[in-house]
Amino acid sequence: MIVRQLDEVPCVEWGNGLSRRFLVADDGMGYTVTDTLVSAGTKSLLEYKNHFEACYCISGRGEVVDMAGNSTPVSPGTLYALDRNDAHWLIAHPEEDLRLICVFSPALRGDERHSLGDDAASHY
Repeated sequence: MIVRQLDEVPCVEWGNGLSRRFLVADDGMGYTVTDTLVSAGTKSLLEYKNHFEACYCISGRGEVVDMAGNSTPVSPGTLYALDRNDAHWLIAHPEEDLRLICVFSPALRGDERHSLGDDAASHY
């Protein structure tokens, strides 16, 4: 059995916030679970070319915008899944951090970080 507390897991600055990585590839589960903070007021162009991702919001507000410009509000109780390796904008409300519980399949190594700021989506 794997048991971990938030203050015991690796914390990675992923580009526009923090990702606390509870499960990674070396754990042998086949998926990753993270507790991710998206910093207030940030806008991140992301694309997971090698992983599917599902995110469940537990606090804060924001939105996910697909490349066609369709916006989906995100608030506590919202789950969104990037089931087609979808490029997307993840935008946190200007006044509060967005906190997401995320599952990646297959599992992340655990040290991945985004390269934000280019016109292209950051990916891993």
